[in-house]
Amino acid sequence: MRFRIRLAHAVIAAVNAAALIGAAALTVAGSSMAKSQRYNSAADVWRGSSKMNFTQISCFFEGGEELTTDFVAGVEADLTAALKEVAVTEGEGEDLIAYGYSAPLGTYTVTGDIPGQSEAELTAVGGDFFLFRQFELVSGAYFSDDDVMQDGAVIDRTLAYSLYGSDDVAGMSVYINGQQFYIAGVIADPQTEPEKQCAGDKPRAYVSYETADLLAGEYNEYTGTSSFRHITCYECVIPDPVDGFAYGAVKKHFEGTTVSVVNNTTRFKPSVRAKRYKRLSDYAVHSSGTVYPYWENASRIVEFKLSQLYHYRRLLLIVPVLTLIWLAVIGYRALKKQGRRLFSFIALKLSHLRWRLIQRSAERREKRSQKTKEGQ
Repeated sequence: MRFRIRLAHAVIAAVNAAALIGAAALTVAGSSMAKSQRYNSAADVWRGSSKMNFTQISCFFEGGEELTTDFVAGVEADLTAALKEVAVTEGEGEDLIAYGYSAPLGTYTVTGDIPGQSEAELTAVGGDFFLFRQFELVSGAYFSDDDVMQDGAVIDRTLAYSLYGSDDVAGMSVYINGQQFYIAGVIADPQTEPEKQCAGDKPRAYVSYETADLLAGEYNEYTGTSSFRHITCYECVIPDPVDGFAYGAVKKHFEGTTVSVVNNTTRFKPSVRAKRYKRLSDYAVHSSGTVYPYWENASRIVEFKLSQLYHYRRLLLIVPVLTLIWLAVIGYRALKKQGRRLFSFIALKLSHLRWRLIQRSAERREKRSQKTKEGQ
């Protein structure tokens, strides 16, 4: 009988150890998978050494909304006003809010100064777009809205090799639809499996909104000018003095607009993903007409995998939780049983003590009685 009990205990201990090891392995795998999606870490980069909490929010709009760059300043002003209401203001020379925006331009033929050409997917970008993307910069640098000349282009390594056979081509020229651009920087190709799956096989290039006018601008017959100002993706990093403040402020600003708002900072947290367990069909089927950029689609794939992973981790943790409950019940019963024994033991000892006290009292009375008789 003793052997069977010990064997049962060993089996229970082994099962619990396996469950805990499995849960730990899933936690490590989930953490590594989340960190691989660099597109969701802009808040950490923007925060720097500041002790203030920041949150990254992404907004994706349907093409029919026709949102333009004119609304960007309004968004920043609205969010700044919301921060002032909770006593969060920027210091001298300090920017509290970072934002970036983008829209796909489509596929274009790109050539260089030597024979050779390639089809590439172009994206118009503005603001601090490259802060949010966290691409791996192979050579050169990113362009920004502050550049005097807005004819820079950031291309990926595949496009650089297709045109020049090298990725060290910063400063050289590329021609898109006959328009000349200089290569500001070269970035690495998508690296993780979800990124590769969503980015497709075509090389990619990024240009400013000002130069996008030359490629996809819409001609205005009244002014005689063209402009491309459409936005399908808007992102920002703002202070989050209270959990949920940043997400709520952005959501409130876009009320009445068909928009998908994503909290990038918390989207991969185990507590969030475990609560939002979904089937694959929930991710694959959308009722709206929103078209997500490849980096968001890659993140959504990771969301799905993490939801599954943390769901299974929760199931594994049920084993040690049930074991602890079982041990607590056994301990309670043992304590209750021992308590009864202790009570009986104390009662017995008190009874013996009472009997001895009575006996001693009787002996003293008898001695006093004898002394009385001897005195008489």
